[in-house]
Amino acid sequence: MQNGQPGTEVLVKGWVRTKRESKGVAFVAVNDGSIITNIQVVVDVPNFSEDLIRLITTGACVSIKGTLNASMGKGQSVEIQASQIEVLGEADPEKYPLQPKEHSLEFLREIAHLRMRTNTFSAIMRLRHAMAFAVHKFFNDRGFVYLHTPIITGSDAEGAGEMFRVTTLDPVKPPLTEDGKVDYKQDFFGKESNLTVSGQLEGELGATALGEIYTFGPTFRAENSNTTRHLAEFWMIEPEVAFNELTDNMDLAEDFLRYLVG
Repeated sequence: MQNGQPGTEVLVKGWVRTKRESKGVAFVAVNDGSIITNIQVVVDVPNFSEDLIRLITTGACVSIKGTLNASMGKGQSVEIQASQIEVLGEADPEKYPLQPKEHSLEFLREIAHLRMRTNTFSAIMRLRHAMAFAVHKFFNDRGFVYLHTPIITGSDAEGAGEMFRVTTLDPVKPPLTEDGKVDYKQDFFGKESNLTVSGQLEGELGATALGEIYTFGPTFRAENSNTTRHLAEFWMIEPEVAFNELTDNMDLAEDFLRYLVG
């Protein structure tokens, strides 16, 4: 829409980022999620009811019809001259937490259901999408098969790290065996199970059947370390290739690095 031709009739549905009024005109910044930037909507206030204008607040969900006009504003080529406005969902300005000001990451963690509406997190989501798509494209173009390995497993993958336990047993009074140990035979899987630390073992099995495979998914480490180098959850890429030599592995790694840096 930002590249649309002036004079085009348009319909935009999205969420209000900001609204400012000046001499009977309101300027509303709307974002529909398709791109990170907003589209400015010009509202001639006398043409709409006061009650409707009052409901157009930061965070409100709106549907706006209008005409694209050339914009004199900085950073935008066109804007919408509103002809019809419908408020699809209200946002109480006294309670809606994402007001047009800078918010700390610590604050955004407390409102995780809304933080993707910020430029910071919407940019992160787009970057993650692009990177994940690039990973799949790299391996797919080279004939690898994407293997889905278990998230819940009884394997520690050669002791790759501390594991998070998965259980349906009572955490306060679990059933015990005769020697006083937790009786995992009464658990959901009938044995001790955990969140995976690696898809390596299943990947190796896949390579013996499919030749070239890769895993790409969430892995978990129960390491009590609050540093930038240790995460409780992260996504890991693990290729496995049958009949491979060490030099072949090095070539694949170098090829992947060159691919990522363009």
